[in-house]
Amino acid sequence: MQGLKRILTAFTLIICISSPGKAQQQCTNGFDLDRASGQCLDIDECRTIPEACRGDMVCVNQNGGYLCVPRTNPVYRSPYLNPYSNIYPPPQAPGPVPNYPTVTRPLICRFGYQLDENNQCADIDECASDSHQCNPTQICINTEGGYTCSCTEGYWLLEGQCLDIDECRYGYCQQLCANVPGSYSCTCNPGFTLNDDGRSCQDVNECTGENPCSQTCVNTYGSFLCRCEPGYELEADGVNCSDMDECSFSEFLCQHECVNGPGSYYCVCPSGYNLLDDSRSCQDINECETRNFTCTLQQTCFNIPGEYKCLDPVRCEEPYIQINENRCMCPAENPGCRDQPFTILYRVMDVLSGRSVPSDIFQMQATTRYPGAYYIFQIKSGNEGREFYMRQTGPISATLVMTRPVKGPRTVQLDLEMITVNTVINFRGSSVIRLRIFVSQYSF
Repeated sequence: MQGLKRILTAFTLIICISSPGKAQQQCTNGFDLDRASGQCLDIDECRTIPEACRGDMVCVNQNGGYLCVPRTNPVYRSPYLNPYSNIYPPPQAPGPVPNYPTVTRPLICRFGYQLDENNQCADIDECASDSHQCNPTQICINTEGGYTCSCTEGYWLLEGQCLDIDECRYGYCQQLCANVPGSYSCTCNPGFTLNDDGRSCQDVNECTGENPCSQTCVNTYGSFLCRCEPGYELEADGVNCSDMDECSFSEFLCQHECVNGPGSYYCVCPSGYNLLDDSRSCQDINECETRNFTCTLQQTCFNIPGEYKCLDPVRCEEPYIQINENRCMCPAENPGCRDQPFTILYRVMDVLSGRSVPSDIFQMQATTRYPGAYYIFQIKSGNEGREFYMRQTGPISATLVMTRPVKGPRTVQLDLEMITVNTVINFRGSSVIRLRIFVSQYSF
């Protein structure tokens, strides 16, 4: 007697394959699709397979297969001992057929489904029934015939745990990013505002609306700059503008005096001068030409840079007699003229204050040259400060040289003497130029 048990298959899973447009089921071996209910029903191999078991072996149907067991096996003596199986004897020879009881096979639902009140297989909601195996950090999502474990937005599943996604690490924000559990927050640098997308930043034009600068505002990317009008300079705070004192920059902006004003400056000239078109240079007003003077009819107007002088007529003192309006002569026949210069010539000139030195300012020469005579030139008086000297430039000429700067206003009177020496006739005489020098107050 053979004790060999042949197990074709045990409980198997039903695999569902979806196809576009219509859901279909495909049953595994041992099951057949019931088109009425759409369920996979067990195939009774003991009825459908001829001679499924041979000899003394009895065919016993199983869910998804069948067994061949000895007829004498006490477990299978009665088919009612297993309500889910049918026991069939092996096929008999022609003749009387034994009458075995018939057992109705129950409907078996695939994994994840259960019979409902209509005896139909319905999906089991594992999430609602709390029969799922999701981690407490996960959320359960019911599916047809099962469920899935997932994480909420902002988390990802890693080794069964929901871990926070660091969105800042992946550049979700254009500028500043702050990660929070399950989410993130974007902010912008100063000078930018967050766009409606919550991620990108847009430059703020600070120059619109109320001007943050005291004068001119220039918008830049993410900030702004303050600019000042000409004549003003930006203060240390970078916002306010203060007047620029141009006059303190250089003493050469104006020829005479620089006057600072709000945002600018202007030049002024002293009395007796006009400001030229260059707005910095001063030009002397010749009051004698414009007749803007107060001299009497007997006086002579003499112009000096910045002013004028009223010169009285030349008056010769004894023993001199007047030859013309500016020359006096001492007659040789007059005993009082023996030790006096033969003639005195009156001259006037002007010099700018602080004139550069050395400088030739006046020339003196003999009008007549006598045979055997020679000439000596010297400063007879008025040079106490040693600011001048005579430099002989030829046999009958010499030049008055200014050796030191002379500051005005000032009047200098020099007696320039020319001595004539004639050894042939044993003669020595002299002539004097009485030079009055008016030094102006200014250097222009």
